[in-house]
Amino acid sequence: MNRRIFRDRIDAAHQLAEALKKYAQQEDLVVVALPRGGVPMGRVVADALGCPLDIVVPRKIGHPFNEEYAIGAVTEEGQVVWNVAEMRRCDPKMLTTIVAKEKAEAQRRLKEFRANMPPRNFEDKTVIVLDDGAATGYTMSAALSTVKAMKAKRIVLALPVAPPDTVDRLSKQADETYVLQSPRLFGAVGAFYQSFPQTDDEDVVDIMTKEAAKWK
Repeated sequence: MNRRIFRDRIDAAHQLAEALKKYAQQEDLVVVALPRGGVPMGRVVADALGCPLDIVVPRKIGHPFNEEYAIGAVTEEGQVVWNVAEMRRCDPKMLTTIVAKEKAEAQRRLKEFRANMPPRNFEDKTVIVLDDGAATGYTMSAALSTVKAMKAKRIVLALPVAPPDTVDRLSKQADETYVLQSPRLFGAVGAFYQSFPQTDDEDVVDIMTKEAAKWK
């Protein structure tokens, strides 16, 4: 497979929107993005498909001695998706502390990012869940768990890039999967973008505030 480099998140979002065009104008459709990097992409895809944009806020669980190394993720509700082999090598008390901290941060961000929006309602809806990419896939797995728990009728996974084993695992949680490329030699998500700047909390709040006004 030829490696595809996206110009930026917006370029990747337009390509995802084209792949998802069969859903355009479908009733009871919602795009759900993962903050922070997925939200600018979610805005583009939701606008292209003519549907609302919303969010779920899973949080990565980093290794106790290397927080950049993901060994799992936690949902807003506190459900944890683990790399079981890595989890078993860690002190349970340290993991309990980390999980509690990340759950609280997920709930804080959810409240901040959706401050101007009504309660979420995914029940009996087709929900497209997207992010700017997935490496281990733990945060996306947690996001899919949240959407399923909220009784979505159909769950569609959408990613610009993820490795094959991650795609295989995540696809089991979705009814349909759209991944634009799935290279075996992966590395970091940002390596597949020419420009991959950090998205700030303020950017997410601004996008979601505008979405709230649009769909009142």
